[in-house]
Amino acid sequence: MSRTSRTPRISRQSRPPRLPRRTALLAVPAAVLLALIPSSASAYPNPGRVTGDVVVHDPTMIRNSSGRYLLYGTGGGLGYKSSTDRVAFTNGGDAFGTKPGWWSSYATEAWAPDISYHGGKYLMYYAVSTFGSNKSAIGLATSSTGLAGSWTDQGTVYTSTTSSDYNAIDPNLFVDDDGKWWLSFGSWWTGLKMIQINPSTGKQLSTNTTRYSLASRPTGTKAVEAPYIVKRGGYYYLFASYDTCCAGTSSTYKVKVGRATSITGPYYDKNGVSMMNNGGTPVLESHGSVIGPGGQSVMNDADGDLIVYHYYDGNANGTPKLGINLLNWSSGWPVAY
Repeated sequence: MSRTSRTPRISRQSRPPRLPRRTALLAVPAAVLLALIPSSASAYPNPGRVTGDVVVHDPTMIRNSSGRYLLYGTGGGLGYKSSTDRVAFTNGGDAFGTKPGWWSSYATEAWAPDISYHGGKYLMYYAVSTFGSNKSAIGLATSSTGLAGSWTDQGTVYTSTTSSDYNAIDPNLFVDDDGKWWLSFGSWWTGLKMIQINPSTGKQLSTNTTRYSLASRPTGTKAVEAPYIVKRGGYYYLFASYDTCCAGTSSTYKVKVGRATSITGPYYDKNGVSMMNNGGTPVLESHGSVIGPGGQSVMNDADGDLIVYHYYDGNANGTPKLGINLLNWSSGWPVAY
């Protein structure tokens, strides 16, 4: 979040039996494909059609072995929604029936979850913090089903304090082809960071305590957050949210991307500008009634990669809603459609 300028929010890789990121997926109905066709031509596509309980911030989504979509977002004990067709979504409570006691040292609600599936279990990294503060913590929870109320808290993974030059929120786990685990995170201050994770514990690897820097805005606003990394065609792609979230129709949030040949960077945009120096190629920006898209995650489904995000609906007084679009990688860069 900003998390230096935020107002309270309404609610924010093999993966599993979603099915797992690199495992065969169940077929997606033709109706879903049609639902993702933009309803109007513009520089950026409108979100695909979703219905039901679609008010959300910072959505993260996975598909389980039965074909059900499990979606979590910011707010309370991490709000849960589900869908059988990726169109109609239904609320289903919170990830945690009882909030972990350690949260009280940082805040009373959790932000920006990141769900994945590895080693026969679901993992969810998330952040606990207060608005405008970098006294923050990233937590980890595990589950055998991924369903609301099933999560077991594993405690803190990484923290920041008011004297830190970074903010330990907005986590994203990436598992590389060589089996190494990496966690990116960050918001404002000096930008986006990364640490290496021990696959056995889900926490920082004791033999590598380096905190890598991935993206920053050294001049002007410090507003970059919500990293999400995928690997496609030999490149690592770093998605991030830029500018200001959570101000309704005044939000200036947007999604940008850069790519690198190494997981730890350096990441460059399409014009060769480093993401450590304000770089980033636009993926989604405000257009029409779709205001401030961001808080993004990326998941692979039977019909391709999806970018899953929130935006503020200009036709509904700036209500934050779920957005889903497909991504086309044919140019070597992700293009939403």
